[in-house]
Amino acid sequence: MNKNSDFDVVKEIFSWISIIVVAAVIALVLNLFIIANSRVPSASMENTIMTGDRVVGFRLTYLFQEPKRGDVIIFKFPDDESLYYVKRIIGEPGDVVDIKDGKVYLNNSETPLEEDYIKEPMIPEAPMHFEVPEDSYFCMGDNRNNSADSRRWIHPFVHKDKIIAKVIFRYFPGFKMIK
Repeated sequence: MNKNSDFDVVKEIFSWISIIVVAAVIALVLNLFIIANSRVPSASMENTIMTGDRVVGFRLTYLFQEPKRGDVIIFKFPDDESLYYVKRIIGEPGDVVDIKDGKVYLNNSETPLEEDYIKEPMIPEAPMHFEVPEDSYFCMGDNRNNSADSRRWIHPFVHKDKIIAKVIFRYFPGFKMIK
């Protein structure tokens, strides 16, 4: 081998290392600031998101708009912020949420919330009443009969600054947009 071929090999190795480092930095920046990747370990969001599904959330959504009723979000669990939960926003800041006869009522309405995304009707239990504070949200799983959600938590509301991302799609198994 001559010096030029040794130099070409070193140059090629350096080129590959550079590509790998740049790709790793881009992936890190995306994961820290743009997207949130999460695996859903429980059945609480079925049939929208199934046990073991992997979802992607967009971290920047709520820089441009307020979270709204119906959004599926990734957030820090209010009772243990080391855990991340995925649930649907039901009550917005200032809302009154009443749960009675297995149905959700908002702001003293006589008509229950229309929820075509829930897995099955809720099993009726004792009536519940919640008043959502400013900058906070009341969240529930779509599988109401198998969901540890705002109804059950010690701290029942998700503060806006604890929301990590809005879930936009499931990528495993198979691609599915989340509504």
